[in-house]
Amino acid sequence: MWSFFARDPVKDFAYEILPDAEESGIWTLHRGKRKTNGEPVSVFLYELAQGTEQQTQLAKAAFKRMKTLRHPNILAYVDGLETEKSLYLVTEQVTPLAVHLKAQAEKGGSGELEVSWGLHQIVKALSFLVNDCHLLHNNLGVSAVFVDRAGEWKLGALDHVAPEQGDPSGVSLPTPKAVYPDMERYDPPEMSNNSGEKWAGEVWRLGCLIWEVFNGSLPRTSSIPKALVPHYCELVGANPRARPNPARFLQNCRAPGGFLSNSFVESNLFLEEIQIKEPAEKQQFFQDLSDNLDSFPEDFCKHKVLPQLLTAFEFGNAGAVVLTPLFKVGKFLSAEEYQQKIIPVIVKMFSSTDRAMRIRLLQQMEQFIQYLNDAAVNSQIFPHVVHGFTDTNPAIREQTVKSMLLMAPKLNETNLNQELMRHFARLQARDEQGPIRCNTTVCLGKIASYLNAGTRQRVLISAFSRATKDPFPASRSAGVLGFAATHNFYSVTEIAARILPTLCAITVDPDKGVRDQGFKAIKSFLSKLETVSEDPTKLADIEKDVASCAQPAGASSSWAGWAVTGMSSITSKLIRNAPGTEGSAAAEDSDPANATSPTSATDGAPAPGRSPSQPSNLSHVQVGRSSSSMAVKKQSADWSSSGWDADDSWSNEKEGQGQSSAGEEGWGNDWAEEDADTTLANATLPLPEGVRLASEYNWDSSNSATKGANQNDLFASVSQRNPAGTAATTVRTGKARTHDKAELSKKKREERRKELEAKRADRKAAKGPLKLGARKLD
Repeated sequence: MWSFFARDPVKDFAYEILPDAEESGIWTLHRGKRKTNGEPVSVFLYELAQGTEQQTQLAKAAFKRMKTLRHPNILAYVDGLETEKSLYLVTEQVTPLAVHLKAQAEKGGSGELEVSWGLHQIVKALSFLVNDCHLLHNNLGVSAVFVDRAGEWKLGALDHVAPEQGDPSGVSLPTPKAVYPDMERYDPPEMSNNSGEKWAGEVWRLGCLIWEVFNGSLPRTSSIPKALVPHYCELVGANPRARPNPARFLQNCRAPGGFLSNSFVESNLFLEEIQIKEPAEKQQFFQDLSDNLDSFPEDFCKHKVLPQLLTAFEFGNAGAVVLTPLFKVGKFLSAEEYQQKIIPVIVKMFSSTDRAMRIRLLQQMEQFIQYLNDAAVNSQIFPHVVHGFTDTNPAIREQTVKSMLLMAPKLNETNLNQELMRHFARLQARDEQGPIRCNTTVCLGKIASYLNAGTRQRVLISAFSRATKDPFPASRSAGVLGFAATHNFYSVTEIAARILPTLCAITVDPDKGVRDQGFKAIKSFLSKLETVSEDPTKLADIEKDVASCAQPAGASSSWAGWAVTGMSSITSKLIRNAPGTEGSAAAEDSDPANATSPTSATDGAPAPGRSPSQPSNLSHVQVGRSSSSMAVKKQSADWSSSGWDADDSWSNEKEGQGQSSAGEEGWGNDWAEEDADTTLANATLPLPEGVRLASEYNWDSSNSATKGANQNDLFASVSQRNPAGTAATTVRTGKARTHDKAELSKKKREERRKELEAKRADRKAAKGPLKLGARKLD
């Protein structure tokens, strides 16, 4: 009656056994999983009713050994259950070596690196049994080896494990060939007389295992690697006394040039002892690991290297060195695995203040941006990335600009159309590095299709017009290309009134490459105007994208890739030669990677596109190039004073205030603040002797009465300018300014001295006559 109320222990078992199974000796190997969290495991099942008495004795012996033997290279025991009907042995998830080798052969075969590490693990496990536990495995072969998810080999099949001197209880287990007649082929030739060392039979079977790994089941022709042949011959030597101990065999194979002496084995051994390694050793290891990962097995990278990389970042302060190998391993993961394992680490890395980590993240963003969702980009990543726009390191500023090409499609309305545009405006107007200004223009052109219609109308024309007046030739070229790449976002009115006048000024640029781009762009825009003039019904089709919503980039995807990829070398040169100065423009112009000729940045001539009403401002910039901040301010004054942004629809400067409202903060506001800082300074500077404002010239005496104050005299000024004279004026102006500064400083010091003397006299007079008890000081 009590059996009726008894519970079935199998139903309470914490593991679910899946139906698929395969034979593994006297056991049946099943795939399984833990019921609580779904963790995958392997379940070895033995049915007592189906086995013989000898097999049951071996199964119970193996069950006991698995519980008591613990070693990293021996199959790990997780749980077990013994009932009246069955034995359940739960281990880590593994696959029989024979099945694994067959699967690898279908993929092209296991590499020698993987096999070398696998043999290394099996020999270590065998050495542990023989030398430390004084046990004999007695069943070593392909059927006794299993492979886990990371591709690591584990020694199992402990059914026949017995002490060297025999069991003290007197109970002897059946020999393998008594249960499996086929196992006789693994017995050494001296088995009958039992001569030699105790491990002689074990190393003989190890030699048979090596043979079968490379050649298949015995007997087959040999294809063992040459580096392993001498040591293999020692294992299967006819004299049992000459066979090496497993530990000595391992030592011999690890010698320089040996089969087990390679980067894969070295990396695995380091990972096994990584917890006790010095921080400097860990840094060097992770730095070298990236080069070796390409030759490592995929499963090993996913299940062995990746956890160590994540642990090193979380707890080991490994820093930026883990990024490159981390992203390499990430290529082997599925999208779901990447979200679970890599993305949380990346989000945390972006909040780091380590510059090396930040720049590596920006450089390698292309490898993980597709796995980031929009919410994480806008709330957790972009707020940290924008700090790179104001970083003092030019390389970080440049990489931050380039990263916007990848982040723009994921940014929301506020971050893209307001925050990002504000930073772009500041970089294009105030950054002292020409390549960074150039890349800002390039990036704006590429992400233009993601901006909303209002932002495009407010930003694009003014930004590209500013770029055409930049002293750096590549920036001017990028401005022209920007107009061409975003041609579909402009109305014919804007083309005729704002774009073509700007491009016409480029046709007399000192740099031929810039002029060529300008002519091409002008022809393109003129053809659109001619088309509308011939057939006004086509106007709607030409302007269909002007008011369109944000859309994927089309023609802008490849129009100026040269600028994004080609500016890195120029920026590096600037950082090395003259960090933080605009004076490195000469280096920019002479860089062979930049297909432009030396420009006015080196000879003092004004850049084309400037109004001739300020012919001397550029001279001030060239003289003051020793101070980067002064140079940048004067450049901005030159650009703003030309009047190109006076009628911009997105320049929200308020009369008399020089600032915009909170809702209008953007490109126009940034430029307005800078203009306010520099206009007054330029207004007070005297013109050099013999120099007149361009507006004072009588360019055409016959029509002088019909010319207005806003007449553009660019062509005449360019045709009449004298580079040599300008350079001389530059030198004179610089000397005059230096002299004026010295006089002003001297005058201030004299005034300060007089003021101090007056105060001292007032204090002495206020003291009055000496009082009784006061001590007079001489």
